[in-house]
Amino acid sequence: MPSQPFTIALSGKGGTGKTTVSSLLVRSFLELGEKPVLAVDADPNANLHEALGVTVGESLGSMREEAFSRQIPPGMNRHDYVRFRFRQSLVEAEGFDLVAMGRPEGSGCYCFANDLLGECMQQLQREYRFVVIDTEAGMEHIARGTIGKPDMLLIVSDPGARGLRTVARIREIATQLGLENEKIFFVVNKYKTGSAPVDIGSEEPIAIIPADDAVENADLAATPVSSIPEASAARMAVLALAEKIRRMAKDRVER
Repeated sequence: MPSQPFTIALSGKGGTGKTTVSSLLVRSFLELGEKPVLAVDADPNANLHEALGVTVGESLGSMREEAFSRQIPPGMNRHDYVRFRFRQSLVEAEGFDLVAMGRPEGSGCYCFANDLLGECMQQLQREYRFVVIDTEAGMEHIARGTIGKPDMLLIVSDPGARGLRTVARIREIATQLGLENEKIFFVVNKYKTGSAPVDIGSEEPIAIIPADDAVENADLAATPVSSIPEASAARMAVLALAEKIRRMAKDRVER
């Protein structure tokens, strides 16, 4: 794998299991030996760390507020200080690291701050094989350029009508932001016996992840969903998805 990682962003309506799929995707890449992986929580309702079983001390949003409002230590300019604080906010775990984007806590223009954080993210991503980004439906961080343009967008939906209708809306937002249509895929999650009769085009899902009691049990027990048994249906389906993505990343390198 080259120094340029393969970046996967996941989006979808709230409640479709996007964060669950994101965490299982991180775990699957580790299982396939694709270390290290960078997990990015770009959803304002940040809970990817819980799904992965790690603790976040500070988001980049709160770090930005602090870094641009306090006195810079002697001998260090603002640019270097933000780089330093950025590294401090990184959560290091076994085989993967996690960074939580968060939101700015104050008001005003953050153009320079966003550009600087975007630069830090670009430099950080070079250290990883795969980057998995859990985004919100509006993909605000992609629009702001903080996390750049992903190599792949996975739109996660449950089989329900509202989730499936959201697939088309997110696809439209993504193309307006400059993502090529051939890099946009959708995933059906929590699948049981069928889907709502919603027209989302002729495209087949890149993955169908079955409803899995192990996921619900992990949630009820307040344990990391990424640690569900390897033989569980959801984990096996996401592992197959990770293998497919790995082949796509290899094809990109060979072209």
